[in-house]
Amino acid sequence: MSAPHPRVAPELIREHAPKLADLTDDVLFADVWERPELSPRDRSLVTVAALVALGRDAQLVGHLRRALANGLTTDELTEAITHLAFYAGWPAAMSAVGVLASVSAEPASQD
Repeated sequence: MSAPHPRVAPELIREHAPKLADLTDDVLFADVWERPELSPRDRSLVTVAALVALGRDAQLVGHLRRALANGLTTDELTEAITHLAFYAGWPAAMSAVGVLASVSAEPASQD
């Protein structure tokens, strides 16, 4: 039996859509995010790009935190967002910069 993996899905999701929370934890983060073909850093960059392009700012917060934890720098994320402005749209990039500024201003985690 494999070791249990941490819960990633927020409690709000777990409370109202427990199957969605289980799939988030067991499939998305315990399987897809752990596949060796892309590093966690690369997966974070791809995920952030998709969320910026789709304007999914609520999900972007957590994934920017994860991207920083996975080794991306604020400067790299800023450059990615700037690059995305030309492909995903100016409003999406402008919103994403605000989200990144908020996440970057958070105190460093003591993990």
